[in-house]
Amino acid sequence: MNFFSAFKPNSRPETQWFPVGLASSFPDIGVSEDEEGDLSQPRTITPCSSNTEEKQPGCKAFHIPKQNPSEGTQVNVSPEEMPPDLTDQVLVFKHKGKIHAIDHSCPHSSFPLSQGTPFDIEDFGIVLSAGITCPKHGWSFDLFSGRADRGNYRLKVWEVELRDAAAAGEEDKEVWVRRKQRIG
Repeated sequence: MNFFSAFKPNSRPETQWFPVGLASSFPDIGVSEDEEGDLSQPRTITPCSSNTEEKQPGCKAFHIPKQNPSEGTQVNVSPEEMPPDLTDQVLVFKHKGKIHAIDHSCPHSSFPLSQGTPFDIEDFGIVLSAGITCPKHGWSFDLFSGRADRGNYRLKVWEVELRDAAAAGEEDKEVWVRRKQRIG
């Protein structure tokens, strides 16, 4: 074993970034009263690439296999057509201007968090963080740390990176996600 092999970039497949769309394709949840509610509810957006309004869910979910993330596919978040298996799924949404990526499955009850409601975590009117509530049992999770409001459960939080769009002259940013890296 070469001493310098420890400094090579990580080649584990689960560390690869995956593109999930343009930032303008995610409605900003929680900015106004009519934008609140569960993430899967259709909302009106105006993508940067066009001037026409579109209705779409407030979030997107993707199945991203650990062994080959490049084979990731978008899955339906409609409450009527939920997939039976939420394994390796990431839920991506924008809450008050910040894009979040979390596991689609609630760590407590394995319920789809696309039916959850994002909210601000406040203390005496000061916003400290953001969270999401699972509608099945009412448990809440911090969107930055993944910590639950009770019990010892932890929601997996994914890394999010905004990159310049590939199209020349495009002002929008591309959203890329990957599993958070374990240190050690």
